[in-house]
Amino acid sequence: MAVARGGAPVQTEEERAAEAERKARHERSRRIAAKRRAAEPDQPEPTSSDVATDVPVPTPPFWGTRVVKGVPLAEFASMIDERATFMGQWGLRGSRGGSGPTYEELVETEGRPRLRYWLDRLSTEGVLAHAALVYGYFPAVSEGNSLVLLTEPSPDAPELTRFTFPRQRRDRNLCLADFWRPRGAAIERGEVDVVPMHLVTMGQAVGDYAAELFAKDAYRDYLEVHGLSVQLTEALAEYWHQRVREELRWADGGSVSAEDPDDVEAFFKLGYRGARYSLGYGACPELEDRRKIVDLLEPGRIGVELSEELQLHPEQSTDAIVAHHPEAKYFTAG
Repeated sequence: MAVARGGAPVQTEEERAAEAERKARHERSRRIAAKRRAAEPDQPEPTSSDVATDVPVPTPPFWGTRVVKGVPLAEFASMIDERATFMGQWGLRGSRGGSGPTYEELVETEGRPRLRYWLDRLSTEGVLAHAALVYGYFPAVSEGNSLVLLTEPSPDAPELTRFTFPRQRRDRNLCLADFWRPRGAAIERGEVDVVPMHLVTMGQAVGDYAAELFAKDAYRDYLEVHGLSVQLTEALAEYWHQRVREELRWADGGSVSAEDPDDVEAFFKLGYRGARYSLGYGACPELEDRRKIVDLLEPGRIGVELSEELQLHPEQSTDAIVAHHPEAKYFTAG
């Protein structure tokens, strides 16, 4: 984001377009869900799914939140999704059966060399030195379509806050809340579930750097840096999700991450146990819930604020609710 005279932030055209797309995606999700409900008026609203409710619960290393600043690039650079960066962000396509280089050839001649160039340059100039996050573990139970966070890890503890999610009206009738232990089972076993959350950011510096390139009409460099900053944010989120799985321990001392794949490509296909869910997508489309996550994690401690439009600033930031349940995968509700 650029800065005008007097210090007021000014969004670039690309930043305005990205924010408009996020809002449009959220509205599309809500409209699709509404149309599905309207198309099935005579069908009773489903109240449950076939998700297992007796899954063992791992123990978190602490309850509450912690702040981590200055995460070294070397720790999460391997989590960069090259295909999403080269094809999705940078537009490398390649030839299919015709003249010209293939996508695989472009990856070797342009993609990876440019990626190394920008990582080295941005690191040398200190632009990537502001990676930070706040994360935490909260005791929780589910009640129907709601995930209920508690003040203490006891089934009888008062409610801290709750998230209510939409439920599918087809397929398995899934709802995001299904991936946590129901209150009845928690009372019976005397053990609540755990919901990890995190919010990561690459900081404002990389956004400012991209804005300066845009102002200089260096459009290719701008698109590459902006696209890379988006994927670095995702890489940091993926890396910390792995860290959370390592910290969650079973009764025998093993960790949730013991089920992680060896191939990094499998991470991008959700080849590990559980899933992380960002607001505004199919399973949790309600962006208003971001206010609750911000209240819980207090990301102002790492320089992240929530706008009136419910967007995180700096733009290179993302939040997530994490489920450890083995059946937790991505799906669209409504």
